[in-house]
Amino acid sequence: MFVFVCARCDAELTVPLSQVSLPAHTRQVYGNGVQLPVLMEAGTFAVDPDPWGGPWRMWDEIDPGEAEARGIYAPVHALSYGAPGASVIAPGDVRGTRLIPEKRGGACCGLDGADGPNMACLTCDLPVAARLDDCSLWQAVRLNSDAVRRVLVDGAPVAPLSWSELTEKGENTPPFEPVAPWGERLGSNPDWSWSPRWEAAAGQTLAHLLVAAEGQPVKVPGGLTADMFQRALDTLLPAGPPTRRAVLAGPGRPSPDAGVDILLVPVHPRTGRTWTPAGPTASAYLVPLPLGIWLWLVSPRPYLPVPVSGRVPQDVLRDDPLPLLPNHPFQADRGTFRHTLVRLPAVRGPWMRTVLEKLTQEGSIDLF
Repeated sequence: MFVFVCARCDAELTVPLSQVSLPAHTRQVYGNGVQLPVLMEAGTFAVDPDPWGGPWRMWDEIDPGEAEARGIYAPVHALSYGAPGASVIAPGDVRGTRLIPEKRGGACCGLDGADGPNMACLTCDLPVAARLDDCSLWQAVRLNSDAVRRVLVDGAPVAPLSWSELTEKGENTPPFEPVAPWGERLGSNPDWSWSPRWEAAAGQTLAHLLVAAEGQPVKVPGGLTADMFQRALDTLLPAGPPTRRAVLAGPGRPSPDAGVDILLVPVHPRTGRTWTPAGPTASAYLVPLPLGIWLWLVSPRPYLPVPVSGRVPQDVLRDDPLPLLPNHPFQADRGTFRHTLVRLPAVRGPWMRTVLEKLTQEGSIDLF
């Protein structure tokens, strides 16, 4: 467990926190005027290794060698030159800070951090963090790596759960959820939509799938997995019979066939490490999926009608009508997809040129 303290005066700024992996939807901007929940679970923090916020430099101002040195391997609109390594926490875990009113940013409903740190240490007034709670943003506080430091407060080592323990817990992420407009109480009149978490995870995973394809058609499993990826893969990759096959693999699953090229595997929610196979598929390309989404894909929970007879018991509430399902095809999150793709060195490969060209065409917009 760690406590974050001010780098100038050592005042404590958080409750004790344990480190977990960075969620795939950390940088997601979802919809327009939508209220999203808190990003991080209470009592946890994750480190974002990439720069965030200003100052910014346009792509045509940057030498390609400099961009690659910063881990960017394909063109982007602009590159952040903010400090990397921010620790992301839940707003309720902050202590000893105050908001800086003049640093509201360009937000319309809350705070977006566009003007830099908008929270200061209550003891010495050093700007230490940026709070994000505007519409369409996941609510979080980003502690600046150059303004805070973390102090160990409980050195007792706690081993992360094993893969078998994680699968037994079965904490999966449903693919649909109610999404409410900003200012409305969640549950009062929500729209049922594809889960923002699923759309962000799909953007991250799709980038890896395109790299793993090596310019060849790819076939993924049917059902929800195909809903997430197959349309985009068929659009962005060459037409023809699938020459590379992707399957879901992981703890408790049967060993994949030796001819499988790509494995969709879970990511440990605490360590951030992907599950690794043994045996003949050890050389397959590992494509990461958040554990909760992977669990749902390998063990979906269908909502099938069950025939009954007689009257409904007096103490049973009716769920009528059933919640509405999304009225549009699944679409991966474009921002998460591009953020991931440009940071994969293989994007420089010759087979990716056609993919990048298709992504700039107007028709590709309906994929995201």
